[in-house]
Parts: sequence; structure tokens; C-alpha cells
Amino acid sequence: MQDVPPDKIIILPDQKQKTANPFYKGYFKSEELLGMGFKSVGENVKIAKNCTIVGLDKISLGNNIQIDENVFIAANVGPLNVGDYVHIGGGSHLSCAGGITLSDFCGLSQGVRIYSATDDYTGFSLTNATVPEKFKNVKIAPVFFGKHVLIGSGCVILPGVQIGIGSSVGALSLVNISLKEWGVYFGIPAKRIKARSKNLLELERKFLEEPIGTNR
Repeated sequence: MQDVPPDKIIILPDQKQKTANPFYKGYFKSEELLGMGFKSVGENVKIAKNCTIVGLDKISLGNNIQIDENVFIAANVGPLNVGDYVHIGGGSHLSCAGGITLSDFCGLSQGVRIYSATDDYTGFSLTNATVPEKFKNVKIAPVFFGKHVLIGSGCVILPGVQIGIGSSVGALSLVNISLKEWGVYFGIPAKRIKARSKNLLELERKFLEEPIGTNR
């Protein structure tokens, strides 16, 4: 029998569905997550199977949440509270020692880093996880995002930051101080560029009034 070149092989649609993709592990869904030890899990929650998550008992998840591939969440010391309709993009890192709250409709793009604890970089103490606490000076403070906060790819958020409702932060920004509501911020450190439209509040109202299953 004559061999067929790979580029000439035809795979029918039903065959594609049955072919396993070794590079895609899929998502755990609410039904499976409920038995894993989380503090709470709402409806329609999806977490990629190749995420690394510690401290499940300190993590509260609302409804309609998606956490994508290779997200790292360390909640073994402090809590993580996630509201409804929240997306955490792939490759993000959440260090929850001081506590992190993501309110409803928050979005983290890919590779966002949120730190609620950091070492002292001034040289007056030792640093890193291999050193006993008495030789370190770790800053620990909660991070809070209000509703509709949007964080661009590659941003870094430091301990103690609070971002007001409706504000957004452009990609590759450093947020080292709290940001007021309804602003568009960008830079290192992040600075207010302009106001962000509140039109999304009307869109939220219409969205939540639609019957479940229409376009959700």
C-alpha cells in the first residue's frame, strides 16, 4: 500500500473531535471543583487543569469564573476572594499572603502578577523563602480590586494597592499605589491617563436582566 503524505491526509470533522490533543488539558468545572476542598465554589466555574493552586481552603469562588492555563495561586497563608464574572488570564501569578479580592466583572489579562507580600529590597534585611522570618522584613498588605477593574497583560500589582471601581490599567504597568475609580492608568509607575467611560454599567444592567442561557 502506498504511503500518503501527511499534508494529503483528510480528517473528517467527527474524527477531529475524537483525536486527543496532548497540548490541551482542558478545564475542571464546578461539579468537580466542589469536592476539592475550596472554601466555596459557585456555578459555572472553570479552572484549567494545568494550574498550580495551594491553600484551597482559603479560596472563595463566585459564579461564572474562568481561570486559564498555567495560573499560579498561592493562598496557603492569606485568602483569595473572587466575585462573579471574573476572568484570570493564562500565566498569571497571585500571591495571597496578605489577601487578594477580585470583585465582580474583574479581568486579568495574561501574565499579570499580584503580590500582597514582598521582600524588603533596601538591603536592611535578608530576603527569599529560604531565610527564617526573623531575618526578613516582609511587607504584607491586602490587595483589593473594585468591580469592573481591568488589568492589562504583564502588569505588576504590589502589596496594599486598592483599585477603585471601573478603573483599567494598561499592559506592562507597575501599580505601587492605590488608584482612584473610573480612570485609565498606564506606565511605570502607573499614572492616570484619562477617565474611563461608565457606559459599561448600563451594559452590565442589560446583561444581568437577560434570561439565563440566551447568550451567556
